[in-house]
Amino acid sequence: MVVGSGAGLDNWQTVAISIVLAFIFGYSLTLIPLFRAGIDFGQALRLALAADTASIVIMEIVDNLIMVIIPGAMDAGLASFLFWGSLLISLILAGAAAFPVNRWLIGRGRGHAVVHEHHEGKHNHQKHH
Repeated sequence: MVVGSGAGLDNWQTVAISIVLAFIFGYSLTLIPLFRAGIDFGQALRLALAADTASIVIMEIVDNLIMVIIPGAMDAGLASFLFWGSLLISLILAGAAAFPVNRWLIGRGRGHAVVHEHHEGKHNHQKHH
């Protein structure tokens, strides 16, 4: 939202760029530690896709929907409390919407539970040598 609004893009371009950036940064935050753990690109990418896709999709739907439906939020500009307040509310609600899905996935040994197993495996492997 910040990039699109700051660049003066229209609302739909802003939504599009925010979605693309959310996926790039969301996956990157999972991929970087996996690469550091020595996991190859293909396996790391599969893990990141499995761990983050549902969460990012839910968060982007909720976040963008709220920003679009709050009157004037998308057009308020970066110097406006309306923009930042709306963004804060949308991100809190988006995180709250994604939380149960992430918890459900982790509880079933999926999502970030799988990613954390790889972190644990590397750390445990290093401790035993």
